[in-house]
Amino acid sequence: MNWQLLVSESAKRQLARLPNQDQLRIERVLDAMTQDPFGGDIKRLQPPEWRRRVGNYRAFYELLPEQRQTNVTAIKRRTSTTYN
Repeated sequence: MNWQLLVSESAKRQLARLPNQDQLRIERVLDAMTQDPFGGDIKRLQPPEWRRRVGNYRAFYELLPEQRQTNVTAIKRRTSTTYN
């Protein structure tokens, strides 16, 4: 059974500003998260937030296991202030 993936409007805007090659890479990862949101280089942050590493970028998301839903809240380039 697949997970439902919802991407916030702000995350869509952040993704649209990235170089095309990075956009494609992140979109492939987001697509893979519909099958298994626990796969890849993930780390649990403050519950219910998680982050998934995609090269120099991080996808931040919330998991709602009861609804089998993943809500992507942000996509940011990894810097020294990404987690602040």
